[in-house]
Amino acid sequence: MKKALPVLSALMLSTALAGGVQPPMAQMPMPPMAPMPMPAATPMPPMASVVPDRGTINVNGATVFYKAQGQGQPLVLIHGYPLSGELFKNNRNIPGYRVITVDLPGFGMSTAPSRDASIENYARTMVGFMDALKIDKAVVGGMSMGGMTLLQMYKLAPERFKGLIFIDTTADPAGVAEAATWRGQAQQAEQMGVASLVPGLLPRMLTGESRMKMPNQVAHLSNIVKGASLNGAIGGGNALAARPDANPILLTIKVPTLLVFGVEDNVTPTELAMKMQKGIAGSKLALIPGAGHAAVFEKAAAANAAMVEWLRTVR
Repeated sequence: MKKALPVLSALMLSTALAGGVQPPMAQMPMPPMAPMPMPAATPMPPMASVVPDRGTINVNGATVFYKAQGQGQPLVLIHGYPLSGELFKNNRNIPGYRVITVDLPGFGMSTAPSRDASIENYARTMVGFMDALKIDKAVVGGMSMGGMTLLQMYKLAPERFKGLIFIDTTADPAGVAEAATWRGQAQQAEQMGVASLVPGLLPRMLTGESRMKMPNQVAHLSNIVKGASLNGAIGGGNALAARPDANPILLTIKVPTLLVFGVEDNVTPTELAMKMQKGIAGSKLALIPGAGHAAVFEKAAAANAAMVEWLRTVR
């Protein structure tokens, strides 16, 4: 290192003698840079409104009670006659979904303003319910009368549905004999009280085997029926008797659809399930062995498995 210093000094000296440090080279003018185009921002999807765990909504003249459980996209479930959202007490744990069970007006903890009811008005109430909770779009399921309500909901607002689940229901209007049966239920409730409906309804909801071996199921459904109001029992019975023919709606359904039916259902038998499947293009039918009209409750594990498998295909 010491020997290199004289050389470095000599170089510095020669540079100085030659005129010192050279001036910097003149810089060439640069053309103005064109502004870089910014990529358009990708719009974020709107955040789904978080539905509280339970509550009441005043809609269409009625006070509607609901419960919600789970995390994810909304899945609304509508019960049949003369039940409540507690029909689905074992169907609230569906992965990827916030399951919202509803009491129709006059049933469970909901109130009905009068005894006048119709399937079409239940549908208007339920669409209003979705509006109130800011549920823009959802998968919606309906059991029996709830399924009939769902058909009319789809007719009113098909754009509100990501998918449909029809559980032990029908698109057919009531025939003369069936209409008389439903009107008879309404009259019996008025004359003898809502609790008097239990002995006649339970054999239609559950299979004989379940009624003998599963007293807890009998007790649960019995208590639900007894919890219906007189307005609900009378209005619902008459609504079932006068329900419209919804078969033309089946042909208009363009969203994924699942049908869940108990093999032993003697209210809406499998023949009606196959008729609905034929009417709804691309629909899937899941038959639940050993289950009656309340298949989603009686064989909840099998019904849940069918729904979970199908929901994986819904986008």
